[in-house]
Amino acid sequence: LQRDAKGQYLFDLLCHHLNLLEKDYFGIRFVDPDKQRHWLEFTKSVVKQMRAQPPFTMCFRVKFYPTDPAALKEEITRYLVFLQIKRDLYHGRLLCKTSDAALLAAYILQAEIGDYDPGKHPEGYSSKFQFFPKHSEKLERKIAEIHKSELSGQPPATSELNFLRKAQTLETYGVDPHPCKDVSGNAAFLAFTPFGFVVLQGNKRVHFIKWNEVTKMKFEGKTFYLYVSQKEEKKIVLTYFAPTPEACKHLWKCGIENQAFYKLEKSSQVRTVSSSNLFFKGSRFRYSGRVAKEVMESSAKIKREPPEIHRAGLVPSRSCPSITHGPRLSSVPRTRRRAVHISIMEGLESLRDSAHSTPVRSASHGDAFVAPGRSGRAESSERVAVIADENYSPADSVLPTPVAEHSLELMLLSRQVNGAPCSIEEEKESEAGTPAAAEAEEAGGELRALCPGAGGLGAAQAEQVNKFVLSVLRLLLVTVGLLFVLLLLLIVLTESDLDTAFFRDIRQTPEFEQFHYQYFCPLRRWFACKVRAVVSLLIDT
Repeated sequence: LQRDAKGQYLFDLLCHHLNLLEKDYFGIRFVDPDKQRHWLEFTKSVVKQMRAQPPFTMCFRVKFYPTDPAALKEEITRYLVFLQIKRDLYHGRLLCKTSDAALLAAYILQAEIGDYDPGKHPEGYSSKFQFFPKHSEKLERKIAEIHKSELSGQPPATSELNFLRKAQTLETYGVDPHPCKDVSGNAAFLAFTPFGFVVLQGNKRVHFIKWNEVTKMKFEGKTFYLYVSQKEEKKIVLTYFAPTPEACKHLWKCGIENQAFYKLEKSSQVRTVSSSNLFFKGSRFRYSGRVAKEVMESSAKIKREPPEIHRAGLVPSRSCPSITHGPRLSSVPRTRRRAVHISIMEGLESLRDSAHSTPVRSASHGDAFVAPGRSGRAESSERVAVIADENYSPADSVLPTPVAEHSLELMLLSRQVNGAPCSIEEEKESEAGTPAAAEAEEAGGELRALCPGAGGLGAAQAEQVNKFVLSVLRLLLVTVGLLFVLLLLLIVLTESDLDTAFFRDIRQTPEFEQFHYQYFCPLRRWFACKVRAVVSLLIDT
């Protein structure tokens, strides 16, 4: 990769490799040395964004979930969205009630192993697969029952399409959660969906704001503000606190991009957005790309032979294993598999809690602020909706996207080519054998970023010092500017012949007359005397 290569070049190269034309729904995400996720910006250099040493590790995934995934033009696009939503289901980002979960899992089974065959699928075969963060025997029996009796004869493309149609109806479809706290210190997950902004707490959706009701988003440090204008000129401001300033900025940028993509009619309407105020420069950001309406119009013009889809040939993700035929079925005993998964989930839960250990100070925006717990939020646009039988706790998704190290990825790829089994447990055991395993265990199960930059801590401290110095200089500059403006106004009032009503009213006040005759006139005579003395001295010399 050339040093000056832009993100757009890398993205186009990847989409060409995948034979993907409807590419605007996708993006590339990476994790910096501080374990903060970022979307690769296509207008900037890839190398300058990474803040790490090569080789770089990045993830191709859905960035903007289609409003209607079943309406996508090409099957290859639907298949990639299907893989993403299947991953969301596995990580707990797509949460649903038990009945919906069983149907979604059955669609996955039908798409990836085909019709039920008693000779290939013995009793309890659905327990060999991990669809969700947590399983129960009752749910596994329900999945197998639906797969046997209701989905027989469906080809993979049809099962994937039905899966997308069902997933689209769920409250957490398209949710990529950002962990935050509200002003009361309660944990919450903020997310942007094709339909608007949502806030999830427990197993409920406590806020839903449509995109046309969001008037402004901004952030200051760790604090994120969402300005909402609803019916009857009702205006509210929602305030939330992110774990770090970098996480808050990432949240803000995601909100700006999602609102532009789903709300605007044309990409020409996109404007540069700033989080600055009077004393601080803040951040400026502009969404670069087409909007949803333009993408749909462009997709309708695609005319080519449907590209071939190699479903069984994709390397399964370590964090969301693909379910395929034959040797990829897990041969590890079910009790051991669950013990491994539960231990990992407990570590992730402890990490999620520790990420919010910093005390959060309550704050409000005057009368405009509406706390999430207020009983008056039963409006249609933000009504409380129960989304699942269990609490929303996407522990995996709070962390950086788990990806394989370069050497481990090559090893897994070679094993797949040779047809060797590669189960969930084997992938986790392989990961545990890497040097990063000890660091991950010490962090409470945290999955580390893969491109550690040299001197990252010192660079971060230097960056904070630079920001502070720049803020102080900016404050001094603003102060000097204000004093200069006041001086100009004073000169205009005392020396000019402007006779506007505003100036006349000021000049006629007793305070101004006293200031003019007792202070300003003597100061002017003293200054004029000094100037004449300097001029005379210069003439004599």
